[in-house]
Amino acid sequence: QVQLVESGGGWVQAGGSLRLSCAASGRTFSSHAMGWFRQAPGKEREFVAAISWIGDSTYYADSVLGRFTISRDNAKNTLYLQMNSLKPEDTAVYYCAASWSSEIVVDITSYSSWGQGTQVTVSS
Repeated sequence: QVQLVESGGGWVQAGGSLRLSCAASGRTFSSHAMGWFRQAPGKEREFVAAISWIGDSTYYADSVLGRFTISRDNAKNTLYLQMNSLKPEDTAVYYCAASWSSEIVVDITSYSSWGQGTQVTVSS
């Protein structure tokens, strides 16, 4: 099991940027595909982005494609989400998650470990 702790959330005006980090504990971080999800008030948790175990493959939700970048540093056991050109509709609690798979998966049920989440608020 991988323990995950997100950081970097906050308040930003529309058009601004934030960088989220997810620190993982455990020696198996580098063997897991990782993902970012988000959940807005009153809505279901949704997929944002995913990255393979080695970081050579990434996949994004259409709503963030071209604005967000997922990356990882396996030497530091850390996952990142660079968020640019933020919009009010990006406001949500953002969660990082570790998959049981080493390759990219989008299905939320394929993720077995979750962080506690970090709030991102984008004002218009």
